[in-house]
Amino acid sequence: MKTIDEIAVSDYGRASTVPSPVSRMMSEFAFSFRDGIDINLGVGYVNESTIPAKLIEEASIEVINNNDRYRAVLNYGGSKGSQNLIDSIRQYYTDNKIGGIDEDILDEKEIIIGANGATSLLDGIAHIVKHGIVITSDPLYYIYSNMLTRTGFEILAIPEDDEGMRTDILIKKLNELGDRKKDISFLYLVTINNPTCTITSNNRRREIVEIISRLSLELKRKVPVIFDKAYEDIIHDPRVEKPSSGIIFDDIGIVYEVGTLSKVIAPALRIGYMIGPHGQFMDIMVQRTNDVGLCPSSLTSEIASYLIDNHIGDQIKHVNDGYKRRASAVKELLDENLGDYIADCKGGQAGFYFYITFLEGIMTDEASDLFKFLARVTGDPKIDGYPKNIKPRVIYIPGQLCVHQKGDLIELGLRQMRISYGFEEPRRIEEALRYFEEHLKSRQDDPRHSYI
Repeated sequence: MKTIDEIAVSDYGRASTVPSPVSRMMSEFAFSFRDGIDINLGVGYVNESTIPAKLIEEASIEVINNNDRYRAVLNYGGSKGSQNLIDSIRQYYTDNKIGGIDEDILDEKEIIIGANGATSLLDGIAHIVKHGIVITSDPLYYIYSNMLTRTGFEILAIPEDDEGMRTDILIKKLNELGDRKKDISFLYLVTINNPTCTITSNNRRREIVEIISRLSLELKRKVPVIFDKAYEDIIHDPRVEKPSSGIIFDDIGIVYEVGTLSKVIAPALRIGYMIGPHGQFMDIMVQRTNDVGLCPSSLTSEIASYLIDNHIGDQIKHVNDGYKRRASAVKELLDENLGDYIADCKGGQAGFYFYITFLEGIMTDEASDLFKFLARVTGDPKIDGYPKNIKPRVIYIPGQLCVHQKGDLIELGLRQMRISYGFEEPRRIEEALRYFEEHLKSRQDDPRHSYI
């Protein structure tokens, strides 16, 4: 048979021949994870006990049977999304003054629903904005940043401090770009950072909007500021200042907020929404939804609308109470089991991650002894437990995946990790941390290692 070449693919296609780190880890988790044996501290699944299965069942019955309010829920809908859901989100914002937004502000904005969760909206942005430089924080949201790079964007990663992206470094980096400032596509910021769970302060949000507004005026074109507020509904530390929406600082129409119901209701509903100024950008985003999915799911949209209208307050309280207890319990476990080995630990006030920096000499990357020990891939049957003994594997996200590969934090990232307290129960997290401690103590006894 005559040999022929493979299908010709785009630059994005060629870049996607190698699975992204998260794709690889998600696949391994989904296909080889052993319930009751392996421990997931990595893949960011939400706490199963916070998902309101009974309420979703109630909502399903209501929206299917109430044809007057919820029309054609099993059919196609509009590309902009369910008007009921849009109205519910709007009412929720104005009733609770989310981010300081009131009716007058929302009258000047548009709300659209993503084809398949917030990620589909972020994907849409990557396809409709001209390729160039994307400004984001470092450590960065590795899933989206990896996709942006494969799509053809260049990442300009700005380190953060306890208030979020450092605006002094942002200004410095913009000045260093010189003429290349014209290549800036947009700024993207997860307001409660994934992976670090650093909460962007209100003052820092204002500064970011002001800086990019000045840049837009200098370039004589609007540079979008995308605030991803995926975790803002789960700020479970009451001492944290109530977050302000970046929209209230926007005088020229450049701020867009992306939100989701995945973290407070259920990821499987796949509800993501965007709030932004009326105009061409939002119109194109709606067309993108039409292109990739025709429309968001009518059924799950109406279920979400019902839940917002009838249960959202109690549900968010339930979620936050649960994560608050878990954050406190897991922080105590970290201090007790790994305190002697940790140089810094961020998180525990919002979301469901801790971001850990270990002492010098303790490496966490995929080639490290720690990763191999926890993944049970050392090659030593006594450690790995094969073939006779089944030993738990512990999954975490190595810091090497969370920092920009050409940024200032690459070396630091090799001794960092993100662990989740969302999916596993504290008793299982405690078990996992004992495996961490077991390995680190064994290294401590080895004279070749002197990190403690």
